[in-house]
Amino acid sequence: MSRSPGRRDPNPSQLSLFGPAPEPAAAEAARERDATTARERDAMAAVYDDAARLAARLPAGVHLGTSSWSFPGWQGLVYAARRSTEELARDGLAEYARHPLLTTVGIDRSFYAPVPDSDFRRYAAQLPDGFRCVSKALHAVVSQTLERSQTPPGADEGRGAGPARLEPNPDFLSVPLFLSRVAAPLLSAFRAHAGPVLLELPPVGPPHRLPPRAFFERLDAFLGALPPELSCAVELRERAYFTGEYREILGARGVAHAYSYWRNMPSPGAQAEVVPVSNAPFAVVRLSLKPGRRYEAEKQRFHPFNRVVEPDPEMRAEVARILCEAAALRIESFTLVNNKAEGSAPLTVRAIAEEVAAAWRAPTAPTGR
Repeated sequence: MSRSPGRRDPNPSQLSLFGPAPEPAAAEAARERDATTARERDAMAAVYDDAARLAARLPAGVHLGTSSWSFPGWQGLVYAARRSTEELARDGLAEYARHPLLTTVGIDRSFYAPVPDSDFRRYAAQLPDGFRCVSKALHAVVSQTLERSQTPPGADEGRGAGPARLEPNPDFLSVPLFLSRVAAPLLSAFRAHAGPVLLELPPVGPPHRLPPRAFFERLDAFLGALPPELSCAVELRERAYFTGEYREILGARGVAHAYSYWRNMPSPGAQAEVVPVSNAPFAVVRLSLKPGRRYEAEKQRFHPFNRVVEPDPEMRAEVARILCEAAALRIESFTLVNNKAEGSAPLTVRAIAEEVAAAWRAPTAPTGR
């Protein structure tokens, strides 16, 4: 029998004879999420309050963050409770983005394989409005060479395998591949949170390196074909191409140079002398690895990434100058820090924020006579 609009519901005491009415699973899950968020906020209140005071002293347009976010060792720095790497990779962005100093993040995994639309949508659901991420372009687009296994077909793993063979990549700086595997997923499933796309160009040994003229022609054609809806930055890891011609191509195309802290490149400040901050409509800084160091060695030395092991005051000061110059030009900047830079990316972010806050002097408008 259908219930008429004017009929009252049964007395609640009658229902209680059979126990409480079951609640929808979605409502129960929502309440649990809210309770978890409240507990996390309480546990991190002192950290958030301290970070918020520092963030309030930064100039507008400065976005600081880490290269990724799934590190259990950041408990007490970014996360209230210790969670597994897998849990943080899937659902950690919501808590990460609550930290007042962490206003951008890198999506590093997109370098190795395209990110499924479902994952982009899951990330987006965890992020507040206006929070933009720096994602890497696919390795198959930005690498001049690819490794090919020399393992004979059908051989057991680890037996009969020869060293990997480097071959020229036929899709190096392929516009169609970039549009289909990088741009399309970002614009369809993650547009509101898509910050600069990082074109990390790996180093190439002399036997496989394109001559500068061929490289610059290909780079210029590629950058000229990028969709205007996306902003891009080039992280050059091949020192032979770091020239005035490279700077001019980026400037003409409105593409930023990513000031890097990496094994065989000049320091960020030295890079800014070749490619000034004013060369692009935004700035990108990426701090990965102290020059001259090896990635795996630093990873082992710095794990679990909960403290600064080897601070680099000179690097911090150079980055602060770049960010203050960008702010003075009224252009946005995005800085990503890796744990392998100094030992703990969130603590390096804080140190750089302190440098910027101390150095920042807002430009004053000229006064008339």
